Amino acid sequence: MLAPTPEQYRRLNEMAEAWRRRQGAALEATPTANPLLDVDALCFQASPDQGEASVGRDYLVGALVSPVSLSLVLFPAFASARAPAEGERRAFDLPSGRYPFVAEVLDADLWLWRCELLDDLSDLESREEGSRLAQRLMEKVMTPAADG
Repeated sequence: MLAPTPEQYRRLNEMAEAWRRRQGAALEATPTANPLLDVDALCFQASPDQGEASVGRDYLVGALVSPVSLSLVLFPAFASARAPAEGERRAFDLPSGRYPFVAEVLDADLWLWRCELLDDLSDLESREEGSRLAQRLMEKVMTPAADG
């Protein structure tokens, strides 16, 4: 797996900031919001090509941790990528299986596909624990599923 370029890291940080601004009021209003967590884009990497419905080289795959959720995110690898329609739904193949995503358009040139996996992180005791959870998630997602 390839790590993001410095430019891609900059765009990932912009995405996390824009997502925080967009979701801010909802995050604060959620009773299970964890005040020890912040919005972080973590563990992003390029994905191997897995066929027609795969993310291929068009997206970086990673985790978005927030005070209320842990999501799997596909972020366009190239700034020139065209955004889908807000709310569009699409399944993507990753090494461990197929996941359902929803498009979120944050700004004209800043968007992502998001698949919420956990909707309650109230039991996490630190931001570092959120980072470790994101790392474990990505290890599982990027490990091929055993045929059986």
